[in-house]
Amino acid sequence: MERGQRQPTGVRGRVDASEAWVRTHPVVVDAALFCPPALLLAGIFASSGSPWQSLAALLQVGVLALRRARPVLTAVVVYAFAAVHLLTGVVGRGASEALLVSPSDVAVLVALYSVAAHGPRWARYWGLLVALAGALGLGVALGWASTDVGEAFVVVVSVTVTAGVLALLAWTLGQWRRTRLAHVRTLEERARGVETEREQLQALAAAAERARIAREMHDVVAHSLSVVIAQADGGRYAAAADPAAAVRALESVAATGRAALTDMRRLLGVLREDGGAVFEPQPGVEDVPALVASVRASGLPVALVTTGEARQLPAGAGLAVYRVVQEGLTNVLKHGGPSARATVRLHWAPGRLEAHVEDDGRGASATVDGEGRGDGVGRGLAGMAERMALYGGTAHAGPRSGGGFAVQAVLPVPASGRSAPPPAGQPAV
Repeated sequence: MERGQRQPTGVRGRVDASEAWVRTHPVVVDAALFCPPALLLAGIFASSGSPWQSLAALLQVGVLALRRARPVLTAVVVYAFAAVHLLTGVVGRGASEALLVSPSDVAVLVALYSVAAHGPRWARYWGLLVALAGALGLGVALGWASTDVGEAFVVVVSVTVTAGVLALLAWTLGQWRRTRLAHVRTLEERARGVETEREQLQALAAAAERARIAREMHDVVAHSLSVVIAQADGGRYAAAADPAAAVRALESVAATGRAALTDMRRLLGVLREDGGAVFEPQPGVEDVPALVASVRASGLPVALVTTGEARQLPAGAGLAVYRVVQEGLTNVLKHGGPSARATVRLHWAPGRLEAHVEDDGRGASATVDGEGRGDGVGRGLAGMAERMALYGGTAHAGPRSGGGFAVQAVLPVPASGRSAPPPAGQPAV
C-alpha cells in the first residue's frame, strides 16, 4: 500500500474483506445457499415413501453449488432431471410417483440464470431455447389431460406463456448480471492500468529528480571546490611574502565553504520527510554579477560584459543560464592555468539570450573526455546541454581559435520575457 493511504478499518474493511472472500470462493457460497433446500426436499420425499424422487431432488438442487464454477454442467444436470420428471409424468400418468413437475424443478430457472450470467455464448442461447421448449412441453402435457378442447387450449397457452415468461425473465437477469460483471472487470483492469501508469510516472519523476539533484550537486561541489583550491594555492604561495594576502585567501576559502555547505544542506533537505527543510530562492541571471565577483575574488581575472535590454526570465530558465556561466568559470579555474583570464558576456538579443564564457588559458590543450573538459569523469558540460535543452536552448563548448576555451549557450526568450516552456513530459529544473 502506498504511503499516505490508510488501510480500510472498521465496518468498511470487514465488508470489503467479505466481498473479496465471496468472489474467490463461489462453490462454497453456492453450496451453503442450495444444499439446505436440497436436503429439505430430499427429506420430504423420503418421508412420503418416494426414495427415487428424494434422490433426484437432492441431485437436481444440490448441483446448483457448481452453478458459477461449472454453469454448463449445472444446466445439463438440472434440465435432464426436469425432462425426466416431465416424461415419467406423461408416461406414468395416474401412478402415485408420476409427477409432471417436481418442486425441485424450480432449479431450472436458477440454472438458466447462471448459464446466462457465467456460461459461454453458445450455452446461453441453447439454454434459453431448451427452457422455452420445456415450457411448451409442460403446457402440452398439462393440457393433454383435459377432456374439453377449449379448456385444454387455455391450459396449454397459459402454462406455456407463464413458464416462458419466467424463463425469459431468468435469462434476462442472467444477461444483465453478465454485463455488470464485465463492466466491473473493465473498471478493475482500468484501475490496474491507472495504478501501473501512476507507478511509472512516479518512477520517471524520481529519476528526473535524481538527475536534477545530481546536476545541482555537481554545480555546487565543483564550483565551490575549484574556488577553494584556487584560494588555498594562492594563499600558500603568498604566505611567505604577503601574510595579509594569505589571510584574505583563507577568509575567502571559509566563506566559499560556508556557502557550499548551505547549498548542500538545502539540496539534501528536500530529500527529508520531516518537513524541516528550509527553501531559498534559486539563483538566476540577475545573480551572475555576484558570481563573477566571487570568482574574481578568488584570484581569477574575470570581466563581465552585458549588452542588450535585460528581461525577466522564469526561475528555471534563469537558473539554467546561471549554472552555464558557473560551470564555464569553474572549468577556467580548474584547467585555465595560473595566468588565465576570462570574460563573461551576456547578450540580450530580440529573440534570445546568449551567454558566453571565454578564456585565454591552456584549457584548450587539456584532456577532453566525451562529455567535456576534465579528467574523463566530469558531467558538467553534458549537464549544461541537458539544462538548456529543457527550455529549447543549446549549449556548446570547445577550444577557441587562437587559444583558450569557450562555452556558449543560447536560450530562446520571447519579447514578453517568458522563455520557451520545457518539452512535454519533462520537469522544470
